[in-house]
Amino acid sequence: MTLSTVLIAALPFVLSLASRTNHAIAPCAVASVLTLFLSAEPYRGMLAWSIGMLIAIIALRERLRLISFWP
Repeated sequence: MTLSTVLIAALPFVLSLASRTNHAIAPCAVASVLTLFLSAEPYRGMLAWSIGMLIAIIALRERLRLISFWP
């Protein structure tokens, strides 16, 4: 497992750290760990990573919406 694989798998967790509340951190951390565990074969961890990214992006969008009045 290369460093780039670990960094990409941890991306939902890192993005959730920038969210406004702490509610998204735990699910994104679980999704990142599941992605690492399931990534032994190609495309097995894709569902866990996608769900983690979805949660992290929604949490980050809420933070940006408050800052810049984004609809």
